[in-house]
Amino acid sequence: MQELIRKLLTEMGEDPAREGLRDTPKRVEKAYKFLTSGYDADIDRVLNNALFAVDYSEMVIVKDIDFYSLCEHHLLPFFGKCHVAYIPSNKVIGLSKIPRLVDVFSRRLQVQERLTNQIADTIREKIAPLGVAVVMEATHLCMSMRGVEKQNSFAVTSAMVGAFRNSARTRMEFLELIKLRSAVPGLRDIAPAGLACIED
Repeated sequence: MQELIRKLLTEMGEDPAREGLRDTPKRVEKAYKFLTSGYDADIDRVLNNALFAVDYSEMVIVKDIDFYSLCEHHLLPFFGKCHVAYIPSNKVIGLSKIPRLVDVFSRRLQVQERLTNQIADTIREKIAPLGVAVVMEATHLCMSMRGVEKQNSFAVTSAMVGAFRNSARTRMEFLELIKLRSAVPGLRDIAPAGLACIED
Protein backbone atom coordinates (compact mmCIF):
# COMPACT_ATOMS: atom_id res chain seq x y z
CA MET A 1 0.00 0.00 0.00
CA GLN A 2 2.85 2.42 0.77
CA GLU A 3 4.11 2.31 -2.80
CA LEU A 4 0.60 3.11 -4.06
CA ILE A 5 0.46 6.13 -1.74
CA ARG A 6 3.81 7.34 -3.05
CA LYS A 7 2.50 7.06 -6.62
CA LEU A 8 -0.66 8.92 -5.62
CA LEU A 9 1.38 11.75 -4.12
CA THR A 10 3.41 11.93 -7.33
CA GLU A 11 0.22 12.06 -9.43
CA MET A 12 -0.95 14.96 -7.27
CA GLY A 13 2.18 16.85 -8.26
CA GLU A 14 3.93 16.34 -4.94
CA ASP A 15 7.40 15.04 -4.10
CA PRO A 16 6.96 12.01 -1.81
CA ALA A 17 10.65 12.25 -0.89
CA ARG A 18 10.39 15.68 0.74
CA GLU A 19 10.61 15.88 4.50
CA GLY A 20 6.94 16.47 5.25
CA LEU A 21 5.78 13.56 3.08
CA ARG A 22 8.59 11.07 3.68
CA ASP A 23 6.63 9.07 6.27
CA THR A 24 3.17 9.83 4.88
CA PRO A 25 2.77 6.50 3.02
CA LYS A 26 3.46 4.60 6.25
CA ARG A 27 1.03 6.78 8.22
CA VAL A 28 -1.70 6.49 5.58
CA GLU A 29 -1.33 2.71 5.45
CA LYS A 30 -1.66 2.49 9.23
CA ALA A 31 -4.69 4.80 9.19
CA TYR A 32 -6.50 2.89 6.45
CA LYS A 33 -5.84 -0.44 8.13
CA PHE A 34 -7.52 0.90 11.27
CA LEU A 35 -10.37 2.60 9.42
CA THR A 36 -11.18 -0.64 7.54
CA SER A 37 -10.47 -3.07 10.38
CA GLY A 38 -14.14 -4.06 10.43
CA TYR A 39 -13.57 -6.39 7.48
CA ASP A 40 -11.44 -8.66 9.67
CA ALA A 41 -13.74 -8.59 12.70
CA ASP A 42 -15.55 -11.75 13.78
CA ILE A 43 -19.01 -10.79 15.08
CA ASP A 44 -19.17 -13.75 17.49
CA ARG A 45 -15.79 -12.82 18.96
CA VAL A 46 -16.89 -9.21 19.28
CA LEU A 47 -20.02 -10.27 21.16
CA ASN A 48 -17.88 -12.67 23.24
CA ASN A 49 -20.89 -14.65 24.50
CA ALA A 50 -22.37 -11.51 26.06
CA LEU A 51 -25.90 -12.75 25.32
CA PHE A 52 -27.92 -13.27 28.47
CA ALA A 53 -31.28 -14.85 29.23
CA VAL A 54 -33.27 -12.17 31.08
CA ASP A 55 -36.94 -11.83 31.96
CA TYR A 56 -37.34 -8.37 30.44
CA SER A 57 -39.60 -7.37 27.60
CA GLU A 58 -39.40 -3.57 27.55
CA MET A 59 -37.41 -1.39 25.18
CA VAL A 60 -33.62 -1.28 25.54
CA ILE A 61 -31.96 1.79 24.00
CA VAL A 62 -28.33 2.74 23.54
CA LYS A 63 -28.27 6.24 22.07
CA ASP A 64 -25.72 8.81 20.93
CA ILE A 65 -23.11 6.26 19.87
CA ASP A 66 -20.35 8.14 18.03
CA PHE A 67 -19.29 6.54 14.77
CA TYR A 68 -16.87 7.29 11.94
CA SER A 69 -16.88 5.62 8.55
CA LEU A 70 -15.59 6.08 4.99
CA CYS A 71 -17.86 6.75 2.04
CA GLU A 72 -17.19 4.03 -0.53
CA HIS A 73 -17.75 6.45 -3.40
CA HIS A 74 -15.09 9.04 -2.57
CA LEU A 75 -13.15 7.48 0.36
CA LEU A 76 -14.05 10.54 2.42
CA PRO A 77 -15.30 10.33 6.01
CA PHE A 78 -18.86 10.48 7.20
CA PHE A 79 -19.53 10.59 10.91
CA GLY A 80 -22.23 11.22 13.48
CA LYS A 81 -24.45 9.50 16.02
CA CYS A 82 -26.12 6.10 16.04
CA HIS A 83 -29.16 5.20 18.16
CA VAL A 84 -30.05 1.53 18.68
CA ALA A 85 -33.10 0.00 20.34
CA TYR A 86 -34.52 -3.49 20.64
CA ILE A 87 -37.27 -5.28 22.53
CA PRO A 88 -35.98 -8.59 23.93
CA SER A 89 -37.88 -11.83 23.53
CA ASN A 90 -35.75 -13.95 25.87
CA LYS A 91 -32.17 -12.64 25.50
CA VAL A 92 -30.35 -9.34 25.87
CA ILE A 93 -26.96 -8.19 24.57
CA GLY A 94 -24.35 -6.78 26.92
CA LEU A 95 -24.76 -3.02 26.58
CA SER A 96 -21.11 -2.38 25.73
CA LYS A 97 -21.37 -4.78 22.77
CA ILE A 98 -23.80 -2.57 20.85
CA PRO A 99 -21.27 0.27 20.30
CA ARG A 100 -18.73 -2.42 19.34
CA LEU A 101 -21.13 -3.72 16.69
CA VAL A 102 -21.52 -0.19 15.36
CA ASP A 103 -17.72 0.08 15.13
CA VAL A 104 -17.39 -3.24 13.28
CA PHE A 105 -19.66 -2.15 10.46
CA SER A 106 -18.54 1.49 10.47
CA ARG A 107 -14.90 0.57 9.96
CA ARG A 108 -15.46 -0.49 6.37
CA LEU A 109 -16.09 1.30 3.10
CA GLN A 110 -19.78 2.08 3.48
CA VAL A 111 -22.93 3.84 2.47
CA GLN A 112 -25.04 5.00 5.38
CA GLU A 113 -28.14 3.11 4.28
CA ARG A 114 -26.35 -0.26 4.24
CA LEU A 115 -24.54 0.47 7.50
CA THR A 116 -27.87 1.12 9.22
CA ASN A 117 -29.36 -2.14 7.96
CA GLN A 118 -26.31 -4.23 8.84
CA ILE A 119 -26.45 -3.18 12.48
CA ALA A 120 -30.18 -3.94 12.71
CA ASP A 121 -29.88 -7.26 10.88
CA THR A 122 -27.05 -8.48 13.12
CA ILE A 123 -28.98 -7.78 16.31
CA ARG A 124 -32.03 -9.51 14.83
CA GLU A 125 -29.99 -12.58 13.85
CA LYS A 126 -28.15 -12.90 17.17
CA ILE A 127 -30.96 -12.57 19.72
CA ALA A 128 -34.22 -12.79 17.72
CA PRO A 129 -35.84 -9.84 19.52
CA LEU A 130 -39.44 -8.75 19.14
CA GLY A 131 -38.17 -5.69 17.29
CA VAL A 132 -35.05 -3.72 16.40
CA ALA A 133 -34.67 -0.04 15.52
CA VAL A 134 -31.55 1.75 14.34
CA VAL A 135 -31.34 5.45 13.47
CA MET A 136 -28.13 7.05 12.20
CA GLU A 137 -27.51 10.75 11.64
CA ALA A 138 -24.31 11.77 9.90
CA THR A 139 -22.37 14.54 8.24
CA HIS A 140 -20.82 13.49 4.94
CA LEU A 141 -17.62 15.25 3.90
CA CYS A 142 -18.28 14.23 0.30
CA MET A 143 -21.21 16.69 0.48
CA SER A 144 -19.50 19.29 2.67
CA MET A 145 -16.02 19.78 1.22
CA ARG A 146 -16.73 18.88 -2.43
CA GLY A 147 -19.71 18.43 -4.75
CA VAL A 148 -22.66 20.47 -3.52
CA GLU A 149 -20.58 21.90 -0.63
CA LYS A 150 -23.45 22.06 1.85
CA GLN A 151 -21.69 22.29 5.21
CA ASN A 152 -24.79 22.30 7.40
CA SER A 153 -26.67 19.35 5.91
CA PHE A 154 -26.75 15.88 7.38
CA ALA A 155 -28.40 12.59 6.51
CA VAL A 156 -30.70 10.49 8.70
CA THR A 157 -31.29 6.80 7.95
CA SER A 158 -33.51 4.35 9.80
CA ALA A 159 -34.06 0.61 9.93
CA MET A 160 -37.24 -0.51 11.70
CA VAL A 161 -37.81 -4.24 12.19
CA GLY A 162 -40.59 -6.23 13.86
CA ALA A 163 -42.51 -4.31 16.51
CA PHE A 164 -40.90 -1.01 15.50
CA ARG A 165 -42.13 -1.39 11.94
CA ASN A 166 -45.54 -2.85 12.79
CA SER A 167 -46.50 -0.60 15.71
CA ALA A 168 -46.61 3.17 15.21
CA ARG A 169 -46.88 3.61 18.98
CA THR A 170 -43.67 1.65 19.63
CA ARG A 171 -41.88 3.51 16.86
CA MET A 172 -43.01 6.88 18.19
CA GLU A 173 -41.91 5.97 21.73
CA PHE A 174 -38.42 5.14 20.45
CA LEU A 175 -38.14 8.29 18.35
CA GLU A 176 -39.41 10.43 21.21
CA LEU A 177 -36.82 8.93 23.54
CA ILE A 178 -34.00 9.75 21.12
CA LYS A 179 -35.63 13.08 20.18
CA LEU A 180 -35.69 12.39 16.46
CA ARG A 181 -39.37 12.47 15.58
CA SER A 182 -38.44 13.77 12.12
CA ALA A 183 -37.20 10.29 11.16
CA VAL A 184 -40.75 8.93 11.28
CA PRO A 185 -42.15 8.27 7.79
CA GLY A 186 -44.84 10.87 7.14
CA LEU A 187 -43.31 13.53 9.41
CA ARG A 188 -40.76 14.85 6.94
CA ASP A 189 -42.67 18.09 6.59
CA ILE A 190 -41.74 19.07 10.17
CA ALA A 191 -38.08 18.16 9.81
CA PRO A 192 -35.72 21.04 10.59
CA ALA A 193 -33.93 22.76 7.73
CA GLY A 194 -30.88 20.86 6.55
CA LEU A 195 -32.19 17.46 7.65
CA ALA A 196 -32.26 14.80 4.97
CA CYS A 197 -34.36 11.76 5.80
CA ILE A 198 -33.54 8.51 4.01
CA GLU A 199 -35.82 5.66 4.97
CA ASP A 200 -34.62 2.04 5.25
